[in-house]
Amino acid sequence: MEPVFQIALPILKRLKQEGFQAFFVGGSVRDHLLKRQIGDIDIATSAKPGEVQRLFPKTVDVGSAHGTVIVLFNGVPYEVTTFRSEQGYKDFRRPETVTFIESISEDLKRRDFTINAMAMEEDGRIIDYFNSRKDLNDRIIRTVGRPEERFSEDALRMMRACRFVSQLGFTLSEDTKKGVMKKRQLLQNISVERKLNEFDKLLAGEDRDKAFSLLLETGMEEFLPSLHGKREALKKFTIQDKHLLTSSDEIWTLLLYFLSPENESEFLRNWKMPVKRIKHLLHTFSVLKLRRKLRIWTNSLLYHAGLESAKTAEKVNQVINGKAGTVPLSDLEKQYADLAIHNREELAITGHDLIEWSQKKPGKWMSEILMSAEEKVLEQEISNTKIELKEWFLTCINPKLD
Repeated sequence: MEPVFQIALPILKRLKQEGFQAFFVGGSVRDHLLKRQIGDIDIATSAKPGEVQRLFPKTVDVGSAHGTVIVLFNGVPYEVTTFRSEQGYKDFRRPETVTFIESISEDLKRRDFTINAMAMEEDGRIIDYFNSRKDLNDRIIRTVGRPEERFSEDALRMMRACRFVSQLGFTLSEDTKKGVMKKRQLLQNISVERKLNEFDKLLAGEDRDKAFSLLLETGMEEFLPSLHGKREALKKFTIQDKHLLTSSDEIWTLLLYFLSPENESEFLRNWKMPVKRIKHLLHTFSVLKLRRKLRIWTNSLLYHAGLESAKTAEKVNQVINGKAGTVPLSDLEKQYADLAIHNREELAITGHDLIEWSQKKPGKWMSEILMSAEEKVLEQEISNTKIELKEWFLTCINPKLD
């Protein structure tokens, strides 16, 4: 048993000492069997939320009405959830009624996919009621029970299925795929924020193209923000070799290129992205467009892009172009390091200098002068020294201020 389970084992033992059942459940058990890196450790127990809170000194109530309490043990948070059954899903997400039960088998029945519906005893023994290990070995994603019922309970499970295809490289079972095609319209009832979270995870997976093909095959893209009617552009995006791209923001930049929305800002806002992320993506995409238009990295473009956005733009450009007309990232890094300045703070003159030298009142003209000075220094027409910049200012610029 991996150390992450060993560290959490005292929680299971404490619950069992008090006469309750307790098991490791969910993705950690799946990843243990797949020998993948294990993330969060979740625990299922017959103990009620109040009893869990009584047994452990440090807890956080994150949803006791639905059976979930966070137990803080040695500084690590563990989600401990009471065995439960669920009924009624009018919003296609949350159950109307939650009933606490005593059976781990009944609790596992409410899980989404068989590969996530296993439990593990404290001695490492696996409890498997749904042939989950066979599906793991066969690399199949299959719902627990009828797909239509699972997707009606929480429509986001359809996107989760695609996300697991991306992360694990598995294949959707035929009955599960048919269930998605029957229930895909239910995605319109899911909040955009939840869709974005799953979409980002899908884009970050190594088998993202396989997952994206599944999105298109099942027609789910029609119910995702701003993707309606974009099937042909999405097909072109899907077939690109993206092995160079390592982050979801790099993939989003490539996606923007192939979708070419009339209003990039509106497209990203429709996904309910944070404002800071939208600004970053818009900046990087504008850098990509300029890079492709100029066909070279000028010092000015690299300066205004910033190294990280420039590297993203170049990687995306390489995906689009192949090796033709591209620049090795090491060369780009060297060119950036060799820039005379990397931000305005490094410029040898300031707005105060301009006021002193010109005896003019502050105004928009100062920003224009400083921008011109930046360009002159970047293109090595002037050295970045106060003496040379003052001479340039007095002889070439200052007379125009009169």
